[in-house]
Amino acid sequence: MKKYKVAAAIMIIHGGFMELGGVLCMIIALLLGTDRFDIGQYFEFKLPYFQDNLYMMMVMGAIYGVIRLIGAIGLLKNRMWGLALSLIISFITLILMMFLLPAGIMDGILSGSTLILMLMQFYGDKTIEE
Repeated sequence: MKKYKVAAAIMIIHGGFMELGGVLCMIIALLLGTDRFDIGQYFEFKLPYFQDNLYMMMVMGAIYGVIRLIGAIGLLKNRMWGLALSLIISFITLILMMFLLPAGIMDGILSGSTLILMLMQFYGDKTIEE
Protein backbone atom coordinates (compact mmCIF):
# COMPACT_ATOMS: atom_id res chain seq x y z
CA MET A 1 0.00 0.00 0.00
CA LYS A 2 2.93 2.33 0.59
CA LYS A 3 3.79 2.58 -3.12
CA TYR A 4 0.20 3.58 -3.89
CA LYS A 5 0.46 6.42 -1.38
CA VAL A 6 3.74 7.64 -2.89
CA ALA A 7 2.23 7.44 -6.38
CA ALA A 8 -0.84 9.36 -5.20
CA ALA A 9 1.36 12.06 -3.64
CA ILE A 10 3.29 12.46 -6.90
CA MET A 11 0.01 12.66 -8.81
CA ILE A 12 -1.30 15.34 -6.45
CA ILE A 13 1.89 17.36 -6.95
CA HIS A 14 1.71 16.82 -10.71
CA GLY A 15 -1.98 17.64 -11.01
CA GLY A 16 -2.00 20.45 -8.48
CA PHE A 17 1.11 22.38 -9.33
CA MET A 18 1.80 21.69 -12.97
CA GLU A 19 -1.63 21.46 -14.51
CA LEU A 20 -3.91 23.51 -12.29
CA GLY A 21 -1.16 26.04 -11.56
CA GLY A 22 -0.96 26.75 -15.27
CA VAL A 23 -4.67 27.49 -15.37
CA LEU A 24 -4.35 29.93 -12.47
CA CYS A 25 -1.65 31.72 -14.44
CA MET A 26 -3.94 31.78 -17.45
CA ILE A 27 -6.74 33.36 -15.41
CA ILE A 28 -4.38 36.11 -14.28
CA ALA A 29 -3.24 36.62 -17.87
CA LEU A 30 -6.84 36.91 -19.05
CA LEU A 31 -7.66 39.41 -16.30
CA LEU A 32 -4.66 41.54 -17.23
CA GLY A 33 -5.57 41.32 -20.89
CA THR A 34 -3.94 39.16 -23.50
CA ASP A 35 -2.60 42.20 -25.33
CA ARG A 36 -0.53 43.19 -22.28
CA PHE A 37 0.50 39.67 -21.34
CA ASP A 38 1.90 37.43 -24.07
CA ILE A 39 1.94 33.99 -22.51
CA GLY A 40 3.75 32.62 -25.56
CA GLN A 41 6.96 34.27 -24.43
CA TYR A 42 7.10 31.99 -21.36
CA PHE A 43 5.98 28.70 -22.91
CA GLU A 44 7.27 27.42 -26.20
CA PHE A 45 6.20 24.16 -27.77
CA LYS A 46 7.97 22.66 -30.75
CA LEU A 47 4.74 22.14 -32.68
CA PRO A 48 3.30 25.39 -34.07
CA TYR A 49 -0.32 24.24 -33.57
CA PHE A 50 0.20 23.96 -29.81
CA GLN A 51 2.08 27.24 -29.69
CA ASP A 52 -0.75 29.03 -31.50
CA ASN A 53 -3.38 27.60 -29.13
CA LEU A 54 -1.75 28.01 -25.71
CA TYR A 55 -4.95 29.02 -23.95
CA MET A 56 -6.75 25.90 -25.16
CA MET A 57 -3.72 23.87 -24.08
CA MET A 58 -4.06 25.30 -20.59
CA VAL A 59 -7.73 24.35 -20.45
CA MET A 60 -6.80 20.85 -21.55
CA GLY A 61 -4.13 20.80 -18.83
CA ALA A 62 -6.76 21.75 -16.26
CA ILE A 63 -8.93 18.83 -17.33
CA TYR A 64 -5.97 16.47 -17.03
CA GLY A 65 -5.11 17.99 -13.65
CA VAL A 66 -8.59 17.48 -12.25
CA ILE A 67 -8.76 13.90 -13.52
CA ARG A 68 -5.29 13.23 -12.07
CA LEU A 69 -6.35 14.63 -8.68
CA ILE A 70 -9.55 12.55 -8.66
CA GLY A 71 -7.53 9.41 -9.48
CA ALA A 72 -5.06 10.20 -6.69
CA ILE A 73 -7.87 10.66 -4.17
CA GLY A 74 -9.37 7.32 -5.22
CA LEU A 75 -5.95 5.72 -4.89
CA LEU A 76 -5.49 7.16 -1.39
CA LYS A 77 -8.92 5.79 -0.42
CA ASN A 78 -7.83 2.35 -1.65
CA ARG A 79 -10.46 2.21 -4.39
CA MET A 80 -10.04 0.08 -7.48
CA TRP A 81 -11.54 2.82 -9.68
CA GLY A 82 -8.84 5.16 -8.38
CA LEU A 83 -6.17 2.70 -9.46
CA ALA A 84 -7.76 2.24 -12.90
CA LEU A 85 -8.21 5.99 -13.45
CA SER A 86 -4.66 6.70 -12.29
CA LEU A 87 -3.21 4.05 -14.58
CA ILE A 88 -5.19 5.38 -17.55
CA ILE A 89 -4.28 9.05 -17.01
CA SER A 90 -0.59 8.21 -16.44
CA PHE A 91 -0.48 6.07 -19.59
CA ILE A 92 -2.19 8.72 -21.72
CA THR A 93 0.16 11.40 -20.38
CA LEU A 94 3.17 9.28 -21.36
CA ILE A 95 1.82 9.03 -24.89
CA LEU A 96 1.10 12.74 -25.20
CA MET A 97 4.34 13.96 -23.61
CA MET A 98 6.22 13.64 -26.91
CA PHE A 99 3.95 16.22 -28.52
CA LEU A 100 4.39 18.75 -25.72
CA LEU A 101 8.15 19.23 -25.69
CA PRO A 102 9.87 20.68 -23.71
CA ALA A 103 7.20 20.77 -20.97
CA GLY A 104 6.35 17.13 -21.65
CA ILE A 105 9.66 16.00 -20.19
CA MET A 106 8.49 16.77 -16.66
CA ASP A 107 5.09 15.21 -17.43
CA GLY A 108 6.90 12.05 -18.52
CA ILE A 109 9.07 11.89 -15.42
CA LEU A 110 6.15 12.34 -13.03
CA SER A 111 3.63 10.15 -14.90
CA GLY A 112 6.22 7.48 -15.62
CA SER A 113 7.25 7.23 -11.99
CA THR A 114 3.64 6.99 -10.79
CA LEU A 115 2.87 4.34 -13.40
CA ILE A 116 5.88 2.27 -12.34
CA LEU A 117 5.01 2.56 -8.64
CA MET A 118 1.38 1.56 -9.17
CA LEU A 119 2.31 -1.44 -11.33
CA MET A 120 5.00 -2.55 -8.86
CA GLN A 121 2.49 -2.40 -6.00
CA PHE A 122 -0.28 -4.14 -7.95
CA TYR A 123 1.81 -7.01 -9.27
CA GLY A 124 4.28 -7.24 -6.37
CA ASP A 125 6.54 -10.28 -6.52
CA LYS A 126 4.45 -12.22 -9.04
CA THR A 127 6.50 -13.88 -11.75
CA ILE A 128 5.67 -14.30 -15.42
CA GLU A 129 5.98 -18.08 -15.29
CA GLU A 130 5.60 -20.34 -12.28
